[in-house]
Amino acid sequence: MPTYNFLFAIFQSAILMKRRYTIIVFTENNFGLLNRITIIFSRRRTNIESLTVSETERKGISRFTIVIDYDENKIQKLIQQIRKIIGVLFVFHNEDEQVFYGQIAYYKVATENLQEREEVMAIAHRHQARVAYSAEEYIIIEKTGKKEDVITMLHLLEPHGLLEFVKSGRIALVKDQYRFSQYAKNIGPEGWYSDEEFHELKDPERSAGVSY
Repeated sequence: MPTYNFLFAIFQSAILMKRRYTIIVFTENNFGLLNRITIIFSRRRTNIESLTVSETERKGISRFTIVIDYDENKIQKLIQQIRKIIGVLFVFHNEDEQVFYGQIAYYKVATENLQEREEVMAIAHRHQARVAYSAEEYIIIEKTGKKEDVITMLHLLEPHGLLEFVKSGRIALVKDQYRFSQYAKNIGPEGWYSDEEFHELKDPERSAGVSY
């Protein structure tokens, strides 16, 4: 019994040390970068909860948004490994409160008659979703929001004849524009901030009492 309690305490401690992080990586738009980035996580046996790749406001630059649960004492080393990849321009991590984030989902729902169609549309309206496409035998509902909102909508629509469901990974924007702009303008290797320096940047025009 003492051995069991000891092992359980270690396991519980490991769980408590893990936090959810949104890692944002800006890269050149080069072939093979996705594989080189994801292999960093697989070597550490780290499950990627969500991965989204998109264009950015800068031509020729891609943005990776990666969500993981990771040991807070090891996150800096992980970021440093990603930065070493050729083609990565800059990378930093954020906790949930530091980013505005969400995802998009589509639900194809059977509507065999007018009453069913009206019921499904009423559910969508109550939960800030919209009808994205309408056919004679089904409608497609579009929902944006947090993962919890998307899953709630899924459960509500399942009894009405859900034909298909798909959702995106997380997309996120950094809330602190000053800190992000200072980091992003130094996109060349000579101007890089480290991940630690990024989290220490503060807007001089803000009051000293503002929390970052």
